[in-house]
Amino acid sequence: MYGVVTRNAEEVLWPEFDRGFYEVKDVTGRSADPIENGVNMVSCFGDNAAADADPSLVAVDDMGRPATRDRQYFDWAYICPSREDYREGLFEIIDDCVAANEDVRLDDIGFPRAEYCRCGVCEQSFENSEYDDRFEWRASVITEFVADAADRIPGTVYMTLYPDPYPGHLYERAGIDLAALEEYVDEFVVPLYDMAYETTYWLETIARGFESALETPFDVELYAVDVDVDNLIHATEVAEAYGTDVFFGYDASNARAALRRRQAEEREGVTHGEPESGSDT
Repeated sequence: MYGVVTRNAEEVLWPEFDRGFYEVKDVTGRSADPIENGVNMVSCFGDNAAADADPSLVAVDDMGRPATRDRQYFDWAYICPSREDYREGLFEIIDDCVAANEDVRLDDIGFPRAEYCRCGVCEQSFENSEYDDRFEWRASVITEFVADAADRIPGTVYMTLYPDPYPGHLYERAGIDLAALEEYVDEFVVPLYDMAYETTYWLETIARGFESALETPFDVELYAVDVDVDNLIHATEVAEAYGTDVFFGYDASNARAALRRRQAEEREGVTHGEPESGSDT
């Protein structure tokens, strides 16, 4: 199956796509009303607008340095996952999404990096917790949030993963305990974004890593904006060899062109080659 990730509600209905993800809240903090005919998608802890409105919500390291987009490593601002008031606001958004469509995708889940968060709320929560190890405590915070969110979602629970399948990396970086989260998540989505897909051996390597790491089905999301159609077709062939489904991000027209050309070439017997393990596909 093929899907699209979009900010344009009408594109989820295009016949080339079996599934449409619609951004109700993105990392800028921009919000939109949920739709009935697509999977509504919520950026949870990435939120520039909330960070600008209340800087005290932003995750900080032990030096007090905030995880904001003007600092190295961060493309947007990250809200501390321990903030109950902010989490309650997310649950209200999720409830609104569920009222329109029972399936929901949770995006931008986790702490921003391994050294976060050391704000006063996190320090107090960790001190009062049952955990002696900070990484275990961080994982419990994220698992609890996802469990509470999933409890509000009667349909399919999708969750986006940072694209690093190496054992322990998601746990250390973001507080994501895959084994614990698989109890609550129905499908994971792994964005493997590139501006060109001139080579795809790395795409195969990462996708295969998640295939080994997960029992739960996972989907691969490709970047479609201004990508050469032939390259996007090739990337799709590699991605679908490992992911359950393939989604295309933020350029529905280009994704539609790639799928149409692929279908036409398949009818004509044209192939782009099969991905082979260990090869430069």
